[in-house]
Amino acid sequence: MTSQETEIGYRGATACSAAGITYRQLDYWARTSLVEPSVRTASGSGTQRLYGFRDILVLKIVKRLLDAGVSLQNIRTAVDHVRGRGVAELESMTLLSDGASIYECASPDEIIDLLAGGQGVFGIAVGKVWHEVEGSLSLLQGEITGHVEGVESNDELSLRRNSKGA
Repeated sequence: MTSQETEIGYRGATACSAAGITYRQLDYWARTSLVEPSVRTASGSGTQRLYGFRDILVLKIVKRLLDAGVSLQNIRTAVDHVRGRGVAELESMTLLSDGASIYECASPDEIIDLLAGGQGVFGIAVGKVWHEVEGSLSLLQGEITGHVEGVESNDELSLRRNSKGA
């Protein structure tokens, strides 16, 4: 089994709770392809989207950028940029914005150059957001996708089957 086949997925309500957003925002962002679930997309009425850790991290970053007044167009550009980065790069990344543009700063020198123009900026330390999401998700229930030997699923249907001995 690959790690993709056994990834932990989080239902919409759990993703909302961990990212601090409403279900309406989550649904809108998924339908407009701002942040789509990477574990399992909805495939019709009654199916559940499952979001991965990285998806929830991006949701929380989007929420913070929106709260700071950044336009959705600029947020889409930032989301594309974040998605293209490796996991190790994300933990050390800092996103800065002056409200109009979003910048990635990987070193203190870049931050100083940005501030030299005298403009006011705010920053999002992605590594800090990463640890906040980890903490939130440690208290919430996820779902293991795929079948892993020796690991029992904890969804309602599996629990019912196990209790009946099927």
